[in-house]
Amino acid sequence: MGMRLDGPFLQHRGGWDIVSDAITTGAIQVPGSGQPILLLADHQTTGGYPKIATVISADLPVVGRRRPGDRLRFAAVTVEVAEELCRAAECHLAELVAKLEPISDHPAIDLGSLYDNNLISGVVSGVE
Repeated sequence: MGMRLDGPFLQHRGGWDIVSDAITTGAIQVPGSGQPILLLADHQTTGGYPKIATVISADLPVVGRRRPGDRLRFAAVTVEVAEELCRAAECHLAELVAKLEPISDHPAIDLGSLYDNNLISGVVSGVE
């Protein structure tokens, strides 16, 4: 659902219980505890805590790979910069996808072994 951020607790100026409204992936909410939560892929659709920022979509994969104790730094960006970074990230991903090759032609890959051990696409049998 989200990533609880560690650091100084944030004080609420006008209270923490606000009217529920829509939430987007990357929103940073501050519940009554004062400890911010960065909402990720499985976040709820609405929420009633103040939101102080939103992580831009280009940075969400980077933040999502962070481990407990890793430091995060935030910087304000304009919508135009966020859109430019998003386009650059999409281009980079498209370049990576274009470089993918079927493994059937690779001599070091034993497809029979992969199929026998059910290791294709990270899917495993429900009975194992």
